[in-house]
Amino acid sequence: MTLISLFTRYVIIQTLLFAAAVTQAASSADIVQAALNNSERPSEDMLDDSRRMPLEVLAFAGIEEGMTILEMEAGTGYYTEILSRTVGSDGSVIMQNPPAFDSFFGEAVGARLANNRLSNVTLSRVNFDQLEANDNSVDMVTWILGPHELGFEPGGQSVGNPERAFEDIARVLKPGGVFLAVDHKAAEGSDIAVGGTLHRISESLVMSLANGAGLSMERSSDLHANSNDSLEAGVFDPSIQGQTDKFVLLFRKQ
Repeated sequence: MTLISLFTRYVIIQTLLFAAAVTQAASSADIVQAALNNSERPSEDMLDDSRRMPLEVLAFAGIEEGMTILEMEAGTGYYTEILSRTVGSDGSVIMQNPPAFDSFFGEAVGARLANNRLSNVTLSRVNFDQLEANDNSVDMVTWILGPHELGFEPGGQSVGNPERAFEDIARVLKPGGVFLAVDHKAAEGSDIAVGGTLHRISESLVMSLANGAGLSMERSSDLHANSNDSLEAGVFDPSIQGQTDKFVLLFRKQ
């Protein structure tokens, strides 16, 4: 086979892969939009949509109906609500938060899940390196605005060892399953400790931890990019709060 024919074959394959990704994103967008429009969705959640961009983020990740999703650091459940309604009755969501974060959420988590209103959601209160899911059982793990917490110790309590947390993500994912990581960028070269001060993490550190656990980079997005963010201020600083430069990464387990 000549060099030209090899190149032509490569171009064709890449074109087909791109077309497949576009088709999947369009399909994902439809079911996410339906979840966003659900009449039972709390109105206060909707106020955050323009900033959080859940439609674009989850379409990028390729979410599908019927998936089993482990949502790491679900917080009070903004994304839990959307994930639950997107995967539908044939899917399920594990809503994970570390016990050390309980005091930050008050009664919000209980209210979100009250009266079994999200019947396909299971609450899991464990650290990030103790995920409550069987080996090879999860289609997608999401960690949105959370990996930096591996450098945060509320009240002096560790919420998980960084390497073991990423190894656990790889453990629970099915072969072919994906891991979506979104977080506030820290300056390159920053160590994990900056997560406890600025509440940021460097993109390369997340990539290194994921690769070290055997996860391969699938694609990245600049959906939440902001070149005006100096990366030097804490994420709650009024000068940058809600507008931080964030990476959006998708990894796959082979």
